[in-house]
Amino acid sequence: MLDSFNAAAAKADYNKYFSYYTDDAIFTGTDATERWDKKAFMAWAKPIFDKGHAWNFTALERHIYFDKTGNLAWFDELLNTQMKICRGSGVVVKQGDDWKVQQYILSATIPNNQLDSIIKIKTSVEDSIINTFKKK
Repeated sequence: MLDSFNAAAAKADYNKYFSYYTDDAIFTGTDATERWDKKAFMAWAKPIFDKGHAWNFTALERHIYFDKTGNLAWFDELLNTQMKICRGSGVVVKQGDDWKVQQYILSATIPNNQLDSIIKIKTSVEDSIINTFKKK
């Protein structure tokens, strides 16, 4: 299912891609501001899919774990993407005979020896986000 899910995005098959999500799914992207319910994620992604190409993620490594009922699973995977290696992780639930994504989290990986440089690059933007949360 996860390979088909990724293939649907690579083919820009909007309806097929979003059919893999539960109605109440949450998608969390690489930017700290990217946390969408399914409806909001669909609205954000529609113009990208309409261009005839979305994103092309292929699994390099994947780990899947099941609960005792066999109807709930969680996974983490390393992905080859246009952003280089990313990590996808999430929760999938069985609905009837189909597995659906309940939660998906996409993270960019940063080599440890490059982390200090990346922190410098993102500090001004993310300090602003941190301050917004502190005010709540």
